Amino acid sequence: MSSNVNSQVVAFSDPPAAQDLFGSTRWAWLWLIARLYLGYSWLSSGLEKLESPGWTQTGETLRGFWERAVAVPDAPGRPLIAFDWYRSFIQALLDGGHYVWFSKVVMAGEILVGITLILGAFVGISAFIGGFMNWNFMMAGTASINPLLFVFSILLILAWKNAGWFGLDRWLLPLVGTPWQPGRMFKPRE
Repeated sequence: MSSNVNSQVVAFSDPPAAQDLFGSTRWAWLWLIARLYLGYSWLSSGLEKLESPGWTQTGETLRGFWERAVAVPDAPGRPLIAFDWYRSFIQALLDGGHYVWFSKVVMAGEILVGITLILGAFVGISAFIGGFMNWNFMMAGTASINPLLFVFSILLILAWKNAGWFGLDRWLLPLVGTPWQPGRMFKPRE
């Protein structure tokens, strides 16, 4: 039995306001403000950890955070981690003593994301990594300012084409390009 289905590709365009906001350098000043706020938040958090032996040497600070996150409360109520699969993941990291090296990864990630966002270098990638860290912090039961930082990360991911215009992306993106459109550095010479 064969079916002759008319397969037609339909492409929907973004609303003009979204095209302008996320694709035009006219709004680069707005993304600069969001980028600097987010970058400063990440950098200051990472630098605070850099000054703490509990993060840089023993990983005990991360260990304590993970232990509190996986603990089941004595009184009726929900544990910090709402999803059993994530609790099992954190418990496995705890049981394996991975907090020693993972604390350094968290600290370095926060510092690198902060620096790249402030400099406006590969903003979309940096915002994605920062958003992924925020997501993990929220999954482990930490609210704090993580939801706000996550929203800023999503917006910067959407505005990746112009969010770094007042930064290094103005030169990096045309030079390096994207996976679907190589930049000058990767184009064959004619």
